[in-house]
Parts: sequence; structure tokens; C-alpha cells
Amino acid sequence: MEIILREDIEKLGTRGDVVKVAAGYARNYLLPRKLAVAATGSNKKIVEQERQAHLRREAKAAEEATQLGQLLTALTVTILRKAGENDHLFGSVTAADIGDALAAQKFTVDRRKIQLEEPIRTLGDFKVPVKLHREVTVEISLQVKREE
Repeated sequence: MEIILREDIEKLGTRGDVVKVAAGYARNYLLPRKLAVAATGSNKKIVEQERQAHLRREAKAAEEATQLGQLLTALTVTILRKAGENDHLFGSVTAADIGDALAAQKFTVDRRKIQLEEPIRTLGDFKVPVKLHREVTVEISLQVKREE
């Protein structure tokens, strides 16, 4: 069965692509969730209009993410934590902690966009990648200091 994708679907295609899938997959999964529509002439026109609108929104979001990224690269975030000997933290610094510290400085960044591979457990200076948009990833400077 031929369908037109309305959303990007991993391992299948991107928005606006005409793809051939099994009838059951289309009927039971894609069509009820409004991820795709049947490939007819009128649907192709509608999906093309939606794709153009999506591209405009995406370009605007990328522009805003780039501007926010420029502000964040100039920023240094400092987090105070209790630490024992050998500069080892009691606890750790997570993406949620970094998100809260950014919020305290009036920057709203979702903690899921902060890409820490594992929590920080020592004092020091770190570079933390933040994925603001699919195409925009910036690194912020993070200082973890001893709380007195």
C-alpha cells in the first residue's frame, strides 16, 4: 500500500515521502496515529502544503536556537556542591541540576537537551553539550566548586 508520511519516521522516511508499506502496518499503526495518509492526488497537495509550513517553522526554530546558542556559549555556569577529600563530590551533578542553574540565570533549557553522558562526580571545569535544535548543538562551560 502506498502512503504519504506526515511525520518523520525512523527507518521509513521523512515528512512528505511517498513510501510503500504493508497494508496492515498502514491500516493499524500509521493511519490511526495520523502519521501518514493514503497516497491520492488531493492528499499529495495537502501534505505538500503542510511540508512547506513545517519547513518555515523549522527554519524559524533553528534561527532562534542559533541565537540562544550564541548567548549560552558566552555563559559560565557555576554549581556549588559539598565535596570530600580528593575533590570527590557527595552526590553528583546531573542534567537537571544544570538546567536549574541555567533557569536561575534566566535561560530556559529543557534538561533532556543537556547531553551529559554520565553525572559529574568531581570538582572542576567541564564542557557540557546542549542540543538546542536538531542542527544546533553548543557547549556551555560548567564549573563545579566546593561549597563552604
